[in-house]
Amino acid sequence: MRKYIFVTGGVISGVGKGITTASIGRLLKDRGFRISLQKIDPYLNVDAGTMNPYQHGEVFVTDDGAETDLDLGHYERFIDQNLTRESNLTTGGVYEAVIRKERKGEYLGSTVQVIPHITDEIKARITGLAERTEADIAIVEIGGTVGDIESLPFLEAIRQLRTDVGPDNVLYAHVTLVPFVGPRQEMKTKPTQHSVRELRSIGIQPDLIICRSKFPLTDEMIRKVSLFCDVPREAVIVGLDTNQIYEIPFVFEEQGLTQLVLDGLRLPLTSPDHSEWRQVMEGLRAPEDGVTVAIVGKYVELRDAYISVAEALRHGGIANRCQVHLKWVDSEQLERSSPEEMLSDVNGILVPGGFGPRGVEGKIQAINFARTRGLPFLGLCLGLQTAVIEFARNACALSGAHSTEFDQHTPHPVIDLLASQRSVTDMGATMRLGRYECHLAPGSLALACYQERIVYERHRHRFEVNPKYHQILQAHGLRLSGLSPDGRLVEIIELPEHPFFIASQFHPEFRSRPNRAHPLFAGFIRAARAQAGSA
Repeated sequence: MRKYIFVTGGVISGVGKGITTASIGRLLKDRGFRISLQKIDPYLNVDAGTMNPYQHGEVFVTDDGAETDLDLGHYERFIDQNLTRESNLTTGGVYEAVIRKERKGEYLGSTVQVIPHITDEIKARITGLAERTEADIAIVEIGGTVGDIESLPFLEAIRQLRTDVGPDNVLYAHVTLVPFVGPRQEMKTKPTQHSVRELRSIGIQPDLIICRSKFPLTDEMIRKVSLFCDVPREAVIVGLDTNQIYEIPFVFEEQGLTQLVLDGLRLPLTSPDHSEWRQVMEGLRAPEDGVTVAIVGKYVELRDAYISVAEALRHGGIANRCQVHLKWVDSEQLERSSPEEMLSDVNGILVPGGFGPRGVEGKIQAINFARTRGLPFLGLCLGLQTAVIEFARNACALSGAHSTEFDQHTPHPVIDLLASQRSVTDMGATMRLGRYECHLAPGSLALACYQERIVYERHRHRFEVNPKYHQILQAHGLRLSGLSPDGRLVEIIELPEHPFFIASQFHPEFRSRPNRAHPLFAGFIRAARAQAGSA
């Protein structure tokens, strides 16, 4: 019988449910179980695609083109599996599906209600993914915080599922915060107690409680949580803050979390194989040297907006036994300052993706600094487009060159709207999204990094390098080293005479893993390490 684990959260949002879910997935996968991971987001948006990064952090894109919650990035990185659009469901998506069925007449004669119609749709999506992936254990994270109105239908659905599939086949894990307050910095378990009471009031009794904390819980605190929340003492797990999120699976394993889960689901305690994950931790704990990389973007105040980029850089560090220090550079501030002042102490520059004109000129200045100073450079999506703009202006003498996204009257639209986008009116899920084929040029830096002639990468963009300018860009030394199969779309650019200058129209960060660094990030950190050694 298929098993289900539901991860809920209390006290505050952002308490660590995503990392907890991913860590449980890793531990179970290391014991030989087939798993599926799913994130439920209770907002009314159909997907995360139109949300501002300051509202929601990064939008993570799957192979099949779904624009999803950033937690799916954690899932993929921890369990090393590619997920799909079915792995993320939202209130908006659920209600849209139910209303569409109602309009088709599938509920003919019925009064369509939250219970049972909405909850049945939620349950069907949870069990459907588990069945289609042939998972032994399906792990589902319920976004938001227990007590939020918008989460209630999802909590009701997972309460019902315990009855539907049997109590031995469902386990509830509740993640809470144990804050420390007052002049004596006292740790308080009362918020955890209230959170569990709220959960129990809707019919869900957690089987284990994970207490997020900056400091270890005393035996007395654990006893109180156990007593007032009605769980065994050994089922109170302390989720201590760590310097590396990849340590969390071992933090849980040492406290017996895996055994608690398997016992609760009536599954055998198989022997784990943590060898791959231990190699990841060895790479993090024993670097041979270090580099400093500047991330030049406009959302740097909210690091979650670039979370996959930051993690991919760390993966490049693991692959090179090198500690990567990140320097966050606000591209708007760079416009008011100078690259020499803000970038002279770094070993490499990365310009990530983004939308809108704010901070674009600062990114262009950073790229010019990297190109003219021989600093390793990696551009991602908008990073490629701004690199083309910089090269067109300063190497091709195309004064005023720009993207029509930012200047519709530019005399040289070196970046222009994709032909397929010209008739698009809706904003949601209408970009060039998901996995596309890319052909690499012989003898290129891209081919040296990938060691494969044909690669597949994830995209999220509306604009492209204007084909009308391919010839002039190449004539002045820019190599179009990665192209779509028909040769029309530029996927990768590079400068052959530069130590390491490469940019991609796609998002390689979405395919990087701690145990398998993406080739472009591994190559970038290798070049940054060489630059640090020669400085």
